[in-house]
Amino acid sequence: MQLTDILDLEDHGRDTFVGAGPRYPWGGLYGGQIVAQALRAAAATVAADFDVHSLRAYFIRRGDHTEPVRYEVDRIRDGRSFCTRRVVARQAVGAILNLEASFQAAERSDDIETVSLPAGLPVPGELEPSSWSPVFERRFVPPSRIAPGERSGAGRAAAWLRVLDELDGDQLLHRAALAYLSDDLPTDAVVRAHPLASEPEEVLHQVLFTASLDHTIWFHRPIRADRWHLHDFTCHTFVGGRGLAIGHVFTEDGTHAATIAQEVLLRDSRERGT
Repeated sequence: MQLTDILDLEDHGRDTFVGAGPRYPWGGLYGGQIVAQALRAAAATVAADFDVHSLRAYFIRRGDHTEPVRYEVDRIRDGRSFCTRRVVARQAVGAILNLEASFQAAERSDDIETVSLPAGLPVPGELEPSSWSPVFERRFVPPSRIAPGERSGAGRAAAWLRVLDELDGDQLLHRAALAYLSDDLPTDAVVRAHPLASEPEEVLHQVLFTASLDHTIWFHRPIRADRWHLHDFTCHTFVGGRGLAIGHVFTEDGTHAATIAQEVLLRDSRERGT
């Protein structure tokens, strides 16, 4: 299975598309897959000279890998500079995700970066691979190799990620691939900031329940998702069982390519009597 296969959609009439996905190790579908497919559905209704610059998604129900996913696109607005789309992903149980995306025509402006790639990090080749999927590589940066105080927040989690497919130059495809990867690290940051992180790993896996609630990506600059990018996340607050993780994505040369925010639901099953 390749990522391009996972992101592929079938046209099922005007503004309607159907996708599918593999079964993941935890069962069900992976949120990053649904976000990426919904983005591709939205983009299929937008003129080619518009690039996606942001998206916001709400995860409504867990997806079922045994069923296809139907993506219904609503053309909210077509303007001269910006286009807006809403996408609802549905299965037999009902809506499983709601996504809105904004697209912008190319515009000249100053280019100002205010966030930097952390200094002195090990390069991907110096780190051990660890990935739950055959479609991408992930290499965690050990906490001991990250200088403290470089980011606000707590529970810092950083890793180099890239998809294994050699992708063509289509920027939409690369941004959809980044959307796929973007759901991987936020939970790690929230877990590391939570008191549960002090539990032995075998206990943690038994008692921890997590789920992605909502997800936002701002695409700042062109990317190649088949090249290494550092995903650098911290948890900024935890309340009501919800942890807010904010992350920056950098190319290997230090370009700030994207910013991601996600609320993660985290529960200790022992506190709920289960």
